[in-house]
Amino acid sequence: MPMPEPFSGNKRKVGNPVSNLVTYFSLLKSVKWQFAGALACGLIYAATSGFGLPFILDRILPKLYGPNELTPAQLFMAVAQIPLIFAFRAAGGFSNQYLVEYCGTRLLAQLRQQVFDKLQVLHLAFFAKRDSGDLLSRTMNDTDIVQKAVMKVANDLIVQPVILISALGFVTWMAFNRAGIGLILLFLLMVPACVFPIRIMARKLHQRARQMQKQMGAVTECVRENLGATREIRAFNLEARESSRFKHFLNEFLRYHLKVEKYLKAISPSIEFISSVGIALAIFYGRLAGITFLDIGPLIVALYFAYDPIKKLGVVNGEIRKGLASIERVEEILKEPVLIMDRPDAQAVTEARGHIEFVDVSFSYGDGPVLKEINCTLAENCVYALVGPSGAGKSTFASLLPRFYEPTSGRVALDGRDIRDIKISDLRRQIAFVPQDPVLFDDTIVENILVSRPDATHQEAEEAARRAFAHPFIVAFEAGYTTVVGDRGARLSGGQLQRIALARAFLKNAPILILDEATSALDSESEEVIQRALEYLVKDKTVLIIAHRFSTIHMAERILVFQNGRIVAMGSHDELLNSCDVYTQLYRKQMLP
Repeated sequence: MPMPEPFSGNKRKVGNPVSNLVTYFSLLKSVKWQFAGALACGLIYAATSGFGLPFILDRILPKLYGPNELTPAQLFMAVAQIPLIFAFRAAGGFSNQYLVEYCGTRLLAQLRQQVFDKLQVLHLAFFAKRDSGDLLSRTMNDTDIVQKAVMKVANDLIVQPVILISALGFVTWMAFNRAGIGLILLFLLMVPACVFPIRIMARKLHQRARQMQKQMGAVTECVRENLGATREIRAFNLEARESSRFKHFLNEFLRYHLKVEKYLKAISPSIEFISSVGIALAIFYGRLAGITFLDIGPLIVALYFAYDPIKKLGVVNGEIRKGLASIERVEEILKEPVLIMDRPDAQAVTEARGHIEFVDVSFSYGDGPVLKEINCTLAENCVYALVGPSGAGKSTFASLLPRFYEPTSGRVALDGRDIRDIKISDLRRQIAFVPQDPVLFDDTIVENILVSRPDATHQEAEEAARRAFAHPFIVAFEAGYTTVVGDRGARLSGGQLQRIALARAFLKNAPILILDEATSALDSESEEVIQRALEYLVKDKTVLIIAHRFSTIHMAERILVFQNGRIVAMGSHDELLNSCDVYTQLYRKQMLP
């Protein structure tokens, strides 16, 4: 899914917080009419607050407390204007807040979708360098803070200035129509002084907010890691240690959170104090000048509404600074370049033969070369085993074929065509992959099998399960193939998980098969049965077996020996046993007593 225009470009500077948020307003396009309604209702609320209330009070108070007697009907009509203006104000305020919340909820959903969609297309090296808990926090928590900041800017930067202008308009109107009122305008000069606490608090708040959001990622990662290792925690009596770790991360988060709230909550009282000084001086001057309460009462209300928007805008600025920290974290994902994508002229492939070439291929994760100048040709319909010490580059070599990673240099070709010239979806349809630690989704067994070929029927999925010798244990469940496997397949044993993964490969029936020690989780009896099934599965396919145990490579026709990122030898078992010292040493360590 393409990213929207606002997220392109270089990282923005923190110094202009509003402009950093304005680019996110494009997400409001889908709710533009609701947002327009929110602003219209906000303007009604603003006008009735800043000008309407002081004006009505100025009109009513002289009638109520003036020298002229009022009939009950006149008294009722005069007093009825107060709840009427409050009714307009309340309706405008409620509609504004509800519609803003509606638009904000929609915006949040879109923003989270944008982040999630971007995560689907990023290269695997991106995830290798980041904690999944931190990415989860950015997707859920930081986007929520960004949404709140965007809506604060979009709404309050329009509504609050209108309240301020309305209130100032009433004060100005009184100044021209009432003697002695003009000098009270001087007390509005207190307004610029409100800027100082806003600026001081905002600078401190941004830094603390970023630390708080980073620490929230650490808390989330701690919980995620704990829930993913429940068996190990109990096996090694780590319950107390885990509680202590979580308490440490949580306390650090609370410390930064309280600092953020301290600065955020200090803005409003600071502005209120400065405002109170201005209002007090206005009352003091009015009393000395002999201005009556009937004249100064509405004026005080107007002055309050003149200062109140300044207070709220100060809080908005604090929320913006808090949101900026989250924007930076969200944009680290949204602006991450997509390194593996289809070329504009990428071609479709319906069915590959399985002839694979690695030409001068080198690869690095960034810390140093993992593969160095690999040159080899893998013939179609042939079974290859990849052996070598841990870290020699076997898994990385196999991962380059489906373009999980891109070579640092060189090229990988399929049937004579650079795989970068093939559409990624078509390329991966030609490859079935059985990992050492398969992951199942929290869904039914049959749906987990169908992920390898979603257009297959349930009958085809069941046939694949039979070939993988998974059918007997599946039907033993009360719900059979509709049994929900739980988070990451928690309700299945290791051997059962592996057989479901094998069933996926049987169902896909792709011309290229990658097996990452596919039988490692099976007991000896099941392994023997699965080995017979694999002998049938690998027929007429190009197969790469990433072998950690030599007992799994007996079906390989050719063996590639890896050492220090290079292929140091290739041949049959007998040939390598007599000619390759690396292979001989590995074989003797595992097979000889």
